Amino acid sequence: MVGGVGSEGCWMKVICDRSALLDAINLVSGAVASRTPRPQLQCVKMTATKDDGAGELALVATDGEISLSLKLGRVDVERPGEALIPADKLRQIVSAEDDEPTLTLEVEDEAVHIRGKDAHFKVFGYPPSDFPAIPSFEDVANGAGGAEKAKAVFTHSAGALETLISRTAFATAKETSRYAINGVLFKRDGKRLELVATDGRRLALCRSVLPASDKETRAISCIVPTKALTMLQKLFADPEEPVRIAITDGQIYCSVGGGEGKKAGGERAVMSSNLVEGTFPPYEDVIPKDHDKRVVFDRDVLSSAVRRAALLTNEESRGVRLSFQGKTKKLELSSRAPEMGEAQVRVDLSKYDGDDLEIGFNPTFITDALKVINDPEVILELKAGNKPGLIRSGTDFVYVVMPVNLQ
Repeated sequence: MVGGVGSEGCWMKVICDRSALLDAINLVSGAVASRTPRPQLQCVKMTATKDDGAGELALVATDGEISLSLKLGRVDVERPGEALIPADKLRQIVSAEDDEPTLTLEVEDEAVHIRGKDAHFKVFGYPPSDFPAIPSFEDVANGAGGAEKAKAVFTHSAGALETLISRTAFATAKETSRYAINGVLFKRDGKRLELVATDGRRLALCRSVLPASDKETRAISCIVPTKALTMLQKLFADPEEPVRIAITDGQIYCSVGGGEGKKAGGERAVMSSNLVEGTFPPYEDVIPKDHDKRVVFDRDVLSSAVRRAALLTNEESRGVRLSFQGKTKKLELSSRAPEMGEAQVRVDLSKYDGDDLEIGFNPTFITDALKVINDPEVILELKAGNKPGLIRSGTDFVYVVMPVNLQ
């Protein structure tokens, strides 16, 4: 075959479903370093294996802080082997070959040949041995293979973790010198798992109960980078799928799929990340306990009212005024921006216990919380115009938001 790879020089040959390969590349590319003096960290390491006739292709990427490994089935492995190839070119080529149902990947020395029916790409890579060694989940869980043994290992469902992450990660600080609030607090105590996030102006807390089959109950807490949790969410496919979590002094490892009763390494994906250093603020002290005004809302009605009232705000006057009227059980939302105009929106309250009250909030902070609440009914607790408000949904979600001064 013209331009082919001789069998004596072929270190790896696989035939992949192009669409599945592209999905996997897009996911692992999230862990590829964007800027680094080490070009190997801008690559994806591919490892093709064959076990009892079944082929599997593993893709791994790391930026030195977060690592992601995905296993791809539906692969015809003609020759097992490894390759280390630049992630951006790999993604561009596989994406461009959109008319091809399958692609053939062959490795010759440090070059990867990617073939469709009418195209042949040769991409120069690096020796696979140049890629950093990443411990397997099982090695970390058991302290084997020279890996640091985890302080805690437990299992939760993907659906429950998705809820915990989505209800907290949005409230983390985006840019701050206080590194501890750039991540989400993971706190496990007995059968309860609690995630907490804050940016100093709001705080989100969500709780969940771990499966009864989990025998280990020691208390442990750590701060996980928001980027790592966002990446973990993208790996979830089935809400019932088990996710095993292992925590060491400096890292968290999450194994998606596999679980008890399956062979070691049987998971679909493994994500690992360095933990955020520092001490998380004493968040229990931030949650108010003396509120004497309680409002019951329809979630969608409140969200619509806040969004409409926010239409006439700007960076200088970002707040929306909420005026609660106890006798009439009504709420008036208003905003005013110089040289722009004013807005007023009136809402009937399902229930309001308390005296009249005016308070200002950043509208984005309110709508952010309402987006992650599934229950149609939302409870807002208040004390005074200069005290934080508290949004609750069921017994598992608490959201504290500081008021803003209104002129």
